[in-house]
Amino acid sequence: MGAAAACYTNAMTMISAEAQLEELRQRLLTDNPCPELAASATQLVFGVGSSTADIMLIGEAPGAKEDQRGEPFVGASGKFLDEMCSAAGLQRSDVYITNIVKYRPPHNRDPLPEEKVAFWPYLAKQIHIIQPRVILPLGRHSGTLFVPGLRISHDHGQPVTVNVAGRERLIIPLYHPAAALYRGDLRSTLLVDFVQAAQLARQATQE
Repeated sequence: MGAAAACYTNAMTMISAEAQLEELRQRLLTDNPCPELAASATQLVFGVGSSTADIMLIGEAPGAKEDQRGEPFVGASGKFLDEMCSAAGLQRSDVYITNIVKYRPPHNRDPLPEEKVAFWPYLAKQIHIIQPRVILPLGRHSGTLFVPGLRISHDHGQPVTVNVAGRERLIIPLYHPAAALYRGDLRSTLLVDFVQAAQLARQATQE
């Protein structure tokens, strides 16, 4: 490697993960991979939390509250997500939270396959920057992105190793927190699954 290339590589490693995420957010705004979706939404909902988190939670798309605030999981499902973090001895700021699709789909419809494809390169880059020990896809739409053929009712809480963004990563699909709002019996399931996932992340860190 030449001196100039070495200097460039060293400079890149000195850029903080937080700065890299902000650069990616700006690039996403410029690229605008889904113009129609962006035009129907209030704002981009990029992601929040620790830029060096061991745990990354990935939902499907922002809802109405998230669209207004510009932050993922701030509605009723977000309150339950906070409860999940607390049960695992974590703060919301200890993890990183985002969605596959970064703009709210009209009328809270499910994200379309082509929308998930359009946003995937930016999500993959988020994962590459943060380097989480464990990725927790929340719900079927997010889960099948990482684990094709996933059956969330059968596979929730089950860790699987998948190559994501250039390296093997531990994926643990979970029910979406919103599911617990409609089915009270899923609250305990989600809490147990999340606590176990947090324990696996701690073990991976120690190793």
